[in-house]
Amino acid sequence: MAGERTGAWFGFGFCGFGQALGSGCGNQVLSPEPLRAPGAGLDICRVSASWSYTAFVTGGGQVELSGSARGAAGGCKDAWASEAFLVVLRPGPGSGPGAELQAWAPGSALRGEPLWAQTVVPEAERKDGPGGGETQAGPLPLLPCTCAYVSPRPPFYRPLAPTLRARRLELGAEHALLLDAAGQVFSWGGGRHGQLGHGTLEAEPEPRLLEALQGLSMAEVAAGGWHSVCVSETGDIYIWGWNESGQLALPTRSLVEDGETVTGEGLNEDGSEVKRVARGENGAPAPFIAVQPFPALLDLPMGSDAIKASCGSRHTAVVTRTGELYTWGWGKYGQLGHKDTTSLDRPCRVDYFVDKQLQVRTVSCGPWNTYVYAVEKEKS
Repeated sequence: MAGERTGAWFGFGFCGFGQALGSGCGNQVLSPEPLRAPGAGLDICRVSASWSYTAFVTGGGQVELSGSARGAAGGCKDAWASEAFLVVLRPGPGSGPGAELQAWAPGSALRGEPLWAQTVVPEAERKDGPGGGETQAGPLPLLPCTCAYVSPRPPFYRPLAPTLRARRLELGAEHALLLDAAGQVFSWGGGRHGQLGHGTLEAEPEPRLLEALQGLSMAEVAAGGWHSVCVSETGDIYIWGWNESGQLALPTRSLVEDGETVTGEGLNEDGSEVKRVARGENGAPAPFIAVQPFPALLDLPMGSDAIKASCGSRHTAVVTRTGELYTWGWGKYGQLGHKDTTSLDRPCRVDYFVDKQLQVRTVSCGPWNTYVYAVEKEKS
């Protein structure tokens, strides 16, 4: 069976703080390498990467830290890493259904007492999910009660309206994306880079339905530093926000050839900000997009369907239905996995996994690095 095939985690990109990322030599890893995580051989089921350290969660409830923060702890259901603190979810005291949310200083090595702790009591089972099934909450920072989440900035515990029926929540540098049980997307927070997708650069204090995607059922959401991605149930990719490094796979000024200059700017019909650069050969202006405030449909090469997406600070990674990995955006530390430090404003397949006869199952981006879980291809 596919679920029984041998799998492994791989990593590439920034490792300047000693994060377990492939070989971990120097400050960067330019191509995928098998992960040499603390406690090698453990059954890692989730990776949560912050800028200077990474948390690995195992199927047995162990959390291992690597990078500027070190340490380990057992009895954990989930963990979420940020520079402000490490959030750990543990079973609550007693035999009840509750869990205990703990926030630790990353440098504490998970010893002593947490910075703060709070008991989280799950809602009663609901039958309002798709097809009448129970709504399932996603991983941290969304809490298992599905009506609150944890933030790296005060207030740390933030309630959500129960009517949102959240099943996944992603946090960018200044904004939040929420996917509800019906496949609708809500966004709020800072909007100065168009990352909210409402067609403006205004902030939104409360979750607001993304009207441009109404009627389309989404399966995945991902928040980058200042850009956003959704994957629909049918495998389409929608992307919006800041395009400074090509992270939207749209033409970007930072990647044009030397000698090209800005000659003017305006707006596309869809409201995206367009600036024009003069090409050297014939002088004809060519547009580049700095900010895309509405969701834009993105086609992968060969019409591939997407099933998962993750965003770094300024790069994007997508897994296809056939198990291929595509990356694009900022590549200074090798976080795109193409054996170099080139940045790209178009999706490019990471050939390592194809060459090694591996199918990618999931991807998790840190701000400047990328972690991938892949399994051996089925033998025909």
